[in-house]
Amino acid sequence: MPSQNPGHRALLKSASVAVAATLALTACTTNNSQQASSAADQDVAPNEATVSRVVDGDTFVALTSAGEKTVRLLNVDTPETKDPNNPVECLGPEATDALERLLPVGSVVRLELDEEPTDKYGRTLAGVFNSSGTLINAEVARLGLGIPMLIEPNRKFYPAVEEAFEEARTRAVGLNSTEIACLPTQQVEKAVETVETIVALPLTDSTPMLDKSNASLVAALATIAALKAAAAAKNKIHWAAYAPATLAALVSRLDSSASEAAARQAAIKSKKKSVADAAAAKAARAKVEAAAAAAAEAERIRNLPPVYVPPAPPVDAPPVYVPPVVPAPITDPYAGYTGPRCYAPGGKTWRPCG
Repeated sequence: MPSQNPGHRALLKSASVAVAATLALTACTTNNSQQASSAADQDVAPNEATVSRVVDGDTFVALTSAGEKTVRLLNVDTPETKDPNNPVECLGPEATDALERLLPVGSVVRLELDEEPTDKYGRTLAGVFNSSGTLINAEVARLGLGIPMLIEPNRKFYPAVEEAFEEARTRAVGLNSTEIACLPTQQVEKAVETVETIVALPLTDSTPMLDKSNASLVAALATIAALKAAAAAKNKIHWAAYAPATLAALVSRLDSSASEAAARQAAIKSKKKSVADAAAAKAARAKVEAAAAAAAEAERIRNLPPVYVPPAPPVDAPPVYVPPVVPAPITDPYAGYTGPRCYAPGGKTWRPCG
């Protein structure tokens, strides 16, 4: 079950008081002879049933003369809590709690059928009266927790349910409350406030901030579109609960908010283009200025006077050491000869004289 905000708690408290007051008032007017007869009669009359358990805000299980039956309240529809394909709907648990208080387990009720006694699910379709003769179908609507529902040919209890729900509308309770956050009225207000907050912000020169604002507007527009689709379809109890004028006012607010969001998106797009154009112009100017500066520097260098560069002084190389030539040793071909020698001219070589 969803967490209850202060509006939920206020609704439950008012519903409890209303149910208690209704039960107390009807109990005071109960005919004593009827009470005695009911207590003495141990058999369940054909049109009577004993409540076994409550299923949801418009359905309960009861023991009848034909055995245990699931009973669906005619001409009233409450938010879903048992649909396996959808989450629990807003005020669904509160409607279930209210029916549990209106039909305590063990209480005896009278079932009154209409043209079609059962629906396609095999549930008994009935107007349900408590021991005081109070029509429970209408009491659920009087608490604002169920809307009038007409599925032909069963219309027997529709006028009473419709009258009770108009009373709930006048008191702005239940599905017509202005305090419960999960109801369409408050969802519309939240979507509108989101757009108004974004529109009130100044258009910054920061592209990331502009993109963030645009993303928020995209999300807000998606929410507005979903709310408008639900309002047009009226396939949810919460939208069908509103009077035509109220519904038209809510749709008008959504339309105005969507127009504001679209205008803001156009302004953001224009601002982003302006920022991009300014950045591109700045970059182009910087490029031109850089090229001009480079050309000026090149011209300055070309106009500089020539600079005399003296030749480099000669390098004094140290003398290269050349080692002296050592004469090859003279080999004496006449080793041990002691006779006369005949020298060649120059006196350096000789040979034995014969």
